Amino acid sequence: MILIAAGGDGFVAPGIGDFWQPLIGDGAFAVTRAMVVYSVTAMVISVLLVRATLRLSVVPNKRQFAMESVYNLVRNSLGRDIIGSKDFKPFLPLLFSLFIVLLVNNLFGVVPLIQFPTFSRLGFPIALTIVVYITYHVVGIQRKGLLGYLKSFVPSGLPVWLVPIIFVLEFITYFATRPVTLALRLFGNMFAGHLLLLVFTFGGQYLLLHSTVVNKPIGVLSFAVTVLMSFFEVLIEFLQAYLFTLLAALYIAGAVADEH
Repeated sequence: MILIAAGGDGFVAPGIGDFWQPLIGDGAFAVTRAMVVYSVTAMVISVLLVRATLRLSVVPNKRQFAMESVYNLVRNSLGRDIIGSKDFKPFLPLLFSLFIVLLVNNLFGVVPLIQFPTFSRLGFPIALTIVVYITYHVVGIQRKGLLGYLKSFVPSGLPVWLVPIIFVLEFITYFATRPVTLALRLFGNMFAGHLLLLVFTFGGQYLLLHSTVVNKPIGVLSFAVTVLMSFFEVLIEFLQAYLFTLLAALYIAGAVADEH
């Protein structure tokens, strides 16, 4: 619609190339905007955690209360309720780190002057997925032994002829489907949401500055849609952080469970 309104050949819609933003150098070893934003995220999280826990008290101040609320969400909803009260505590640091890193990085997608969701670059979701992937496999093998872990892929009581079929399907699920979908789900949502914001923002700008008077109201409407979508994007960013951490907890829970 924007391309037609703008004249068809004047406006170039944002694409994948706009997410590759090298700041220093070029090629595989370039320092990109995503790397800088992720580094800023690490510093912001460190400062927030230190300040929130510097003077702990029975009656928490606002910073302590906010941080404890996030921690309790991860501890109770994603740790204890999913993995189980007996096994969840060793995994709390991982789950809390995953959630807080994902949440802050995602929210940077709508923060003015930054406005870049790190996980819209596929390498970053893959890195977090590798951490989860290694964790639940290592935990499962440590808990059950390699043979016992592989046996747990197949529920007991199945007909003999069905066992190899289920084993192959579950093997593919554990070793291929889970990591691929975990990374791509996060990447796809962050990429698509930010791309839509770019389209409406730059499309509205083009219509206001370079289009006819008739099309300028459409440019104003495009900016209004951008604002509304930004609020919706905040919800998506929170849900993606929660969902990624939830799935990580589910995979760990399956690895430590006594039965399939």
